Amino acid sequence: MLQTTITPFKQKLSSPLTKKGISVLQINLGKRCNLACTHCHVEAGPKRTEELTPEICEQLIKLIHQFPEIKIVDLTGGAPEMNYGFKPLVEAAKATGKQVIVRSNLTIFFEDGFDDFPEYFAQHQVRVVASLPCYLADNVDKMRGLGVFDDSIRAVQWLNKVGYGNKPDLILDLVYNPQLPTSEKFSLTPEQNKLEQNYKTFLYEHFEIVFNNLFTITNIPVGRTKMHLERKKLYAPYLQFLESHFNNSTIENLMCRDELSIDYLGNVYDCDFNQMMKLPAKTRNGEILTVAKLLEAGSLDLIDEVQTAAYCYGCTAGCGSSCGGALV
Repeated sequence: MLQTTITPFKQKLSSPLTKKGISVLQINLGKRCNLACTHCHVEAGPKRTEELTPEICEQLIKLIHQFPEIKIVDLTGGAPEMNYGFKPLVEAAKATGKQVIVRSNLTIFFEDGFDDFPEYFAQHQVRVVASLPCYLADNVDKMRGLGVFDDSIRAVQWLNKVGYGNKPDLILDLVYNPQLPTSEKFSLTPEQNKLEQNYKTFLYEHFEIVFNNLFTITNIPVGRTKMHLERKKLYAPYLQFLESHFNNSTIENLMCRDELSIDYLGNVYDCDFNQMMKLPAKTRNGEILTVAKLLEAGSLDLIDEVQTAAYCYGCTAGCGSSCGGALV
């Protein structure tokens, strides 16, 4: 029996959720995308036009150069490759010795003007984290659009051909998302290591595909996932389900603790979900942060406490969930 109310997330914690030293810069370059996936928390799509401006791009390049403690520059979107500033940010990060992650939908490689990306990624040793929410075509096409599974398979084969999944410096990770619930029969994501083996066996046997890691990510009730749950009158029950599986041992590894999430306007958030819900990061004086303020202060460590909300239960349920998969 699920409880009928939702405990404020802060009340679950034995101590405030504090920031650690910042080592990850996750940049959402905009909402332009060639797909409009049913579970997209960014609500990206072909009709969206919001993207990074040249001014904010320059500020981000300065930030990347100024702070050696940034070890990872994680580029997301929309389809990050479609949005202004993608290649300049990749090249600035690589020039300063940082790891670059691109969160790719894979199908972008088959759009006009974007067919150079597999080779470009390999040339710059970009780590590709690619969405493949299932290894079965029907499930993927339901979530992401007709034909997306076949295009995704062709794209991964292309990445394999240029060395991804085979060469040690060309890392290819796949991302699993569960189907959106249609009833109160909710479930947590499957055990990551076991599902990874299933993916590897199936994709190799059927398509001769290889990849490095599988990341299992919980559907966080934000963006289109939230709208879907509200339409089905499942929003509150889903949050209650997530709360009932809260796992305190995930707290230490939450991604919001060592990253800054930055939007295409240059505003700073604790994570991508807070960004989509317009819950900005705040300094210890309660001031809302921007990239310009970080540069002016000469420090990335201006935030003491992470801003939390009910959807944080999504990252802390079961084995936990992050942009790098399970937490425990």
